[in-house]
Amino acid sequence: MSSPVLGSSERPVRVAIIGSGPSGFYAADALFKVEGLDVRCDVFDRLPMPYGLVRGGVAPDHQKMKNVTRVYEKIAADDRFRFFGNVKLGGDLTVEDLAEHYDQIVYAVGNEEARELGIRGEDLDGVCSATEFVYWYNGHPDYRDREFDLSKARRVAVVGNGNVAIDVCRILIQDPERLASTDIADYALEALRASTVEEVLLLGRRGPAQAAFSPKEIKEIAGLEGVDLIMGTNAMELDPVSRQWLEGGSAPKSATKNVAFLTEASKQEATGGRRLDCRFLVSPVELTGVDGVLTGVRLQLNRIYATDDGTPRPKGTNEHADEEVQMIFKAIGYRGTPIPGVPFREDWGIIPNDEGRVTSEGETVAGQYVVGWAKRGPLGLIGTNSPDSKATVAKMVEDLPGATVGPLPEGGVEAICNLLKSRGVRYVTFAEWQKIDALELQRGEASGQVRMKFTQVEEFLGALDS
Repeated sequence: MSSPVLGSSERPVRVAIIGSGPSGFYAADALFKVEGLDVRCDVFDRLPMPYGLVRGGVAPDHQKMKNVTRVYEKIAADDRFRFFGNVKLGGDLTVEDLAEHYDQIVYAVGNEEARELGIRGEDLDGVCSATEFVYWYNGHPDYRDREFDLSKARRVAVVGNGNVAIDVCRILIQDPERLASTDIADYALEALRASTVEEVLLLGRRGPAQAAFSPKEIKEIAGLEGVDLIMGTNAMELDPVSRQWLEGGSAPKSATKNVAFLTEASKQEATGGRRLDCRFLVSPVELTGVDGVLTGVRLQLNRIYATDDGTPRPKGTNEHADEEVQMIFKAIGYRGTPIPGVPFREDWGIIPNDEGRVTSEGETVAGQYVVGWAKRGPLGLIGTNSPDSKATVAKMVEDLPGATVGPLPEGGVEAICNLLKSRGVRYVTFAEWQKIDALELQRGEASGQVRMKFTQVEEFLGALDS
């Protein structure tokens, strides 16, 4: 008697997706849309709430961006989808457990760890991670107990000029009452209300033409009431390499738009409000302090040179400048965190892979795949994860013919539930999440907010079980 075909109605392919952020949901959706494929997807997350960076990373004053969760709700409504929240891979479950219960494993774990500057003085009080700050004001359970005392800082620096850096600048510099009706964590709002920050320095190692923030993001800051967008002296005098890059057509459209907008903004007169001072072509090389507390940053001045293909790159000079600051936020990118049993490339901070197929020492690991930032690094926006996940799913489908079809563990599809229960794991289903979702919205409505989040796992589970 021939064995059933994997992916048929007789033997659906069972897939474990680790991580319930955008890339995880898009992977499940792509699998569901493969014609003729019978598939079941179980999505695991170490937090009891889904949506990853959409919940924990998108700024509270960008509520429209969070509407993408409606798409994920439709995916989760498919009867082929199950959610297991509050389950940690490498703790509650192992990779070996997953291999016994599933035909394929997809890692959609993102990049949660901040990159370091690697300079002297980084251990001073007042040196902060932008990544942790973002998670903190968004009420992420892992970071809600961090402390960011903004009541003793007048001048703050933010290192980096991507959209995360801009988010941090905007949260720091705007009137906190603009955030009062959002889903910002209550403790974060109180800290911002007590803030004495008057000026934020945005430090970018490249020139204005190479700024990584989007035109929309920088324009939003310029439109804030009571905030001045300041450019340093001669900041918009582009170097020959940047001019040629822009005029040659190889630069992205966003670069041309940024330069045009910043040029006009540099001509505006200051109103005397809070200031966001954009500093280009500078790199922190040392952080200075007194009695273990940050007091300043030494900056190396850079210049732009052209690589062999004409791409502009920054290069340090022997010139330096010192700036007084009481806090500094590092927003120079994310990297992944190693998971027990999962291959990891330390130098790049990602799971090593060949077009989405996980590799170990150059060899493909059968049945294991990766999507999103864990696959390609922290590049792109939320929507970028959709084609990325589709590309990995295409490889998964390619690998199905000829794959060994083993029997399901005793207990069938409920075997993983039984295993978790036997280990005392209180996992959260999507239906249970929806109850908490409704409760957070109710709590928010009662307090004049869009949503009042649960920011502690114990509080979340207690609300479910009460």
